[in-house]
Amino acid sequence: MNYFEVLRAAAPETVLTITVLMVLAVDLIALRGKSVARRFGTGAMVSIIGCVMAMMFTFLRYGNVDPLHGMLIVDLRTDFLKAVLLALAIFTVLISLSGKFTEHVGEYLALILLATIGLMFLVGAEDLLMIFISLELASLSLYILTAFNKRNARSGEAALKYFLFGGMSAAFLLFGLSLLYGLSGSTNLPQIAANLAGKEVDPLLLVAIVTTVIGFGFKVAAVPFHLWAPDAYEGAPTPSAAFIASGSKVASFYILAKILALGFAGAAGSAAWHGYVSGWTPVIAVVAALSMVLGNLTAIVQSSVKRLLAYSAIAHAGYMLLGVLANTPPSLSALLFYVITYALTVLGAFGVVAVVEEATGGDALANFAGLSRRAPGLSLCLLVFLLSLGGIPPLAGFIGKFLVFSAAVGADAGHLGLLWLVILAIVMSAVSFYYYLQVLKQAYVLDAPQGAPVIKVPRVMMLTLILLAGLVILLGCAPGLLLRFL
Repeated sequence: MNYFEVLRAAAPETVLTITVLMVLAVDLIALRGKSVARRFGTGAMVSIIGCVMAMMFTFLRYGNVDPLHGMLIVDLRTDFLKAVLLALAIFTVLISLSGKFTEHVGEYLALILLATIGLMFLVGAEDLLMIFISLELASLSLYILTAFNKRNARSGEAALKYFLFGGMSAAFLLFGLSLLYGLSGSTNLPQIAANLAGKEVDPLLLVAIVTTVIGFGFKVAAVPFHLWAPDAYEGAPTPSAAFIASGSKVASFYILAKILALGFAGAAGSAAWHGYVSGWTPVIAVVAALSMVLGNLTAIVQSSVKRLLAYSAIAHAGYMLLGVLANTPPSLSALLFYVITYALTVLGAFGVVAVVEEATGGDALANFAGLSRRAPGLSLCLLVFLLSLGGIPPLAGFIGKFLVFSAAVGADAGHLGLLWLVILAIVMSAVSFYYYLQVLKQAYVLDAPQGAPVIKVPRVMMLTLILLAGLVILLGCAPGLLLRFL
């Protein structure tokens, strides 16, 4: 083993680990006794510098490297995804700056960076052990981030539900991965596929498929493994909920697609209409259909915008699973485009919610009444984010859905076997317009309560939201800027 190659392969994660220690040291030693705002500002600056340096290391490396035989893969796609995760961490830190939910600034920022490290290791792993360890590092950090608002009892309750469901899903996932190892004699995904190639679908392999889908279904908040998501999104501090909805989605969908396409390559089966064949595609098809239907229909009756975004995330998980289901190189690119642009959009939407929540004391639909008169720039950003989530052209959300739906139809072009699922997705996308427009109706049509003050948006937050909205518009108008990296 060449340790220099290992160190070079893990350079971005190493830089971020050093940044974690620096953030804690600066906050607990140099800034003890200072105001929370000053500690947040200094800690955020150190965190962002560390993320930028880690991003530079991802771009400065050269060639494809695999020093640990699947434990840590380095190639152009994984490097780009790591850069995306680092960018999402930077945006999360920026929208946290105006928050007053905690005095434990160093620990909060350190946990965001630790979750990012786990997600970065996750996207670069092709070994079952490394996948599980990375997933747990990220998950444990996210559980604590959910509970970080000690002033709100719902935060602790949400974290407990998230933790209990997460522990159960981890048990299912570990059981499925152990069965996969027992059947193939390897923990390396390409080697597992090679060892299982040409064999009939074993009943134990079907059990491994189902338990693995259960484990990752929890991570991506797909039905029926979604029960934690609405409470976690509503109870968690808004920046924490934003990172759960964005960064973890990017890494989880990528590794789910990789496990199913590589590890279960010989057991895909078919989810075609009247052409059912046992395998993982029928399981994913059922989960996708349930997620789209239940997520969209339940979002209609929500009065909390954070819960509405949670059920919207469940519905979007169903759309994204179409990219996993298609199982072709173009579908993987389409899936990654969708999940990255969705992450940017939902991060911006939660940023707007954070400002409104801070100014009005809540995130109910009524709190957004008259937002266009009270904060015109903020309401314009909200308009961009919600229309993109709804799939309105020329925004990035429309391009993402178009690419994923096209890939799903094209994967079985001869028989159009997945057309039934694409039609369902289009119908459910139309349904989603209703609840997104309900929020925009409050912001643009209804009047604010009498005597409601003008909402002052912190400058850094406003610049961050404008940048996110600009990226959503830019990637909708010029998707090739992102697709060429995927």
